[in-house]
Amino acid sequence: MIDEIIDDANVRMGKSIDSLHTEFAKIRTGRAHPSLLDQIQVDYYGASTPINQVANVSVEDSRTLVVTPWEKDMVAKVEKAIMASDLGLNPATAGTVIRIPMPPLTEERRRDLVKVVKHEAEQARVAIRNIRRDANTDFKDLLKEKEISEDEERKAEERIQKLTDTFVGKIDKVLAEKEAELMEV
Repeated sequence: MIDEIIDDANVRMGKSIDSLHTEFAKIRTGRAHPSLLDQIQVDYYGASTPINQVANVSVEDSRTLVVTPWEKDMVAKVEKAIMASDLGLNPATAGTVIRIPMPPLTEERRRDLVKVVKHEAEQARVAIRNIRRDANTDFKDLLKEKEISEDEERKAEERIQKLTDTFVGKIDKVLAEKEAELMEV
């Protein structure tokens, strides 16, 4: 019973870390990376479709992304979707190829992005602590129903706290890496 609760908490905390990685991938540095465009949706025959399902997104050099739509008709729609996104990118079309130069980040913008990254990391920490709280509540319920003893509850709470500390440490590590990446000129 206790092991099931801890395993569930472990899985949920892992998902919180995955979610943090996804959020961090959306925050761009000065470097070009195909995942930068992942959240952009393109109108594809009336359906909102992710850009990577209607075009090939690749890196030309460290500062330029190249988007090659699979159909000629889609070039204008893809370009429009990129311009409409909140990424602040200005695509340049040459025939059926769309080149997207990455503007260099200013020092002020870098600091703003670090604040955003810290906020996202704090949200992930809160999610981890909420999962710990849920697990501890489950342990207390088991104790009330006399399915476990007080000692077992205390040991289970210690195990869930160690798990929480481990995941908060992972968040701190990921945050430090992203901060260093953002401040790198």
